[in-house]
Amino acid sequence: MPHFTIEYSANIDALVDMGEVVEVVRRAAVETGIFPLGGIRVRAIKCEHYAIADGRPNFGFLDMVLRLGEGRDLATRKKAGEHIFKALSAQLDPVFASNKFALSFDMQVNDKETSWKRNDIHDVLKVEIING
Repeated sequence: MPHFTIEYSANIDALVDMGEVVEVVRRAAVETGIFPLGGIRVRAIKCEHYAIADGRPNFGFLDMVLRLGEGRDLATRKKAGEHIFKALSAQLDPVFASNKFALSFDMQVNDKETSWKRNDIHDVLKVEIING
């Protein structure tokens, strides 16, 4: 784990290549060096139905939540979060330039006692690293 979930207003779909956005987030997460490569997940969910502020149709949003496991201190999480947010924000600069737009990013640490996982992707990546 880390799992990034991006929710965004449908009205920015024409302004943003969401495939590029998820790749920017994935790459930035890797660059932090604190997440296991095999655990990184980035998904984007378009919200067709939404209401923002006073209801103006040209207001848009992108909200990203990162869920991660325990074990990283606050300073490490903050440094990683700032790096990821900076990359995401830069990717969305054109949206800020052309629309009224809200961007948010929250990081949530899962309690290991109430978080279950099963993942064999880690093993595949380890073998590839060993074998080149």
